[in-house]
Amino acid sequence: MSSEPQNASSVARPSAFEGATLGGDPSRAAGRLRGKRAIVTGAGSGIGRATALLFAAEGAQVLAADRSGDGLQTTLSQAGSLDLARHGGSLITATADAGSEDDVRALVARAVKDMGGLEVLYANAGVSGGGVPITEQSVELWQDVLRVNLIGPFLAIKHAGAHMVAQGRGSIICTASVAALRSNAGGNPYSASKAGVVSLVQTSANSFWGSGVRVNAICPGLIETGMTRPVFERAREAGQGDKLGQINPLARYGLPQEIAAMALFLASDESSYVNGQALAVDGGLTSSHPFKRRSL
Repeated sequence: MSSEPQNASSVARPSAFEGATLGGDPSRAAGRLRGKRAIVTGAGSGIGRATALLFAAEGAQVLAADRSGDGLQTTLSQAGSLDLARHGGSLITATADAGSEDDVRALVARAVKDMGGLEVLYANAGVSGGGVPITEQSVELWQDVLRVNLIGPFLAIKHAGAHMVAQGRGSIICTASVAALRSNAGGNPYSASKAGVVSLVQTSANSFWGSGVRVNAICPGLIETGMTRPVFERAREAGQGDKLGQINPLARYGLPQEIAAMALFLASDESSYVNGQALAVDGGLTSSHPFKRRSL
């Protein structure tokens, strides 16, 4: 949805990144999704892009979707620099609005027609809604955020789920947020929409009882993406860039590829007994209540 930070690769990162081996690196792909067909929405930037590239590197045929044609072109260009053929993966793109039923229906139909089936759908597309004070928020703002962030995952579950039930298997993944689990991690409409995603995932897992279709959510913490760019830019402009992510036990923010690594797990057969869960990937942020830490 939003464009990537232009200088993401050159930005100085906290010392907590030094020497760390990060998950979600396509160059370390081992073929964990070989033979699977997948749709990833919001694949024109951030978490969606990282996930689409990782899925394809791991052997999946991927249909990457986004409202931004330019963003998808960048994703496709980056895919060209990876050895997707090594594990039999591929990546194609489609411009689509994740909150439009016609578009979502068409995406699923194209995946089934062009790729021969659909085992995985990652409903990742989302919008932030900005930081408007609650007393100034409009009904239109709420409707726009809910349409993409909550109605979008519902549509993905509805249309992909129907196909997956018929074939007796499938994994549907939705992006929620730590804002769904605790306050002060997002604005009112954003947080409410993501809390709705968690409930939707839980109820949908039970709606597909006995079908072999699994539905789970990922709850990212602070991740450096185009959507969070204003937060990062404000901190860096104020000379506080080294404070970003310091309130979680890992003392750093996360990268899109680290969320993609969790999506890979949920898409793969390795998570065959994981269903109806909202899994926080947040450096430990939600493991504790906020408190003022004293120096050692």
